[in-house]
Amino acid sequence: MRERTKDLILNPANAEKVLRGVMDSFDEIERDKEHFFVMGLDTRNQLKYLDVCSVGTLNYNLVHPREVFRLAILKGCAFIIVAHNHPSGSIEPSDEDLSLTKRLVDGGKLLGIELMDHVIIGDTMMSFKKNGLI
Repeated sequence: MRERTKDLILNPANAEKVLRGVMDSFDEIERDKEHFFVMGLDTRNQLKYLDVCSVGTLNYNLVHPREVFRLAILKGCAFIIVAHNHPSGSIEPSDEDLSLTKRLVDGGKLLGIELMDHVIIGDTMMSFKKNGLI
């Protein structure tokens, strides 16, 4: 987990910039794995933390809502943004990506922590919110 306090996340491009900065530090072997990130935000959209919640394989990553929301609850976050990379470069969401996002939206409603967006990073970037999937 990386503590962050100065980054302001107002749109998917801001999230992508922070995430690409982290992913640029990965070695070649790490870049070939899916990483699932959680960004916890305060009520003013300031980044409180960035956590690599799960590391998977080339094309699969096991993610559960309890791990996604754990730090957000402990750190008193108002919002989260989740993101993951596709080592293939494709930004097309899988059925699993869509299903997980729905579970996280529902879980966030129950907890009072809004899922602001789910971002897929590949050769470019795709925002679930911008594409009407949230």
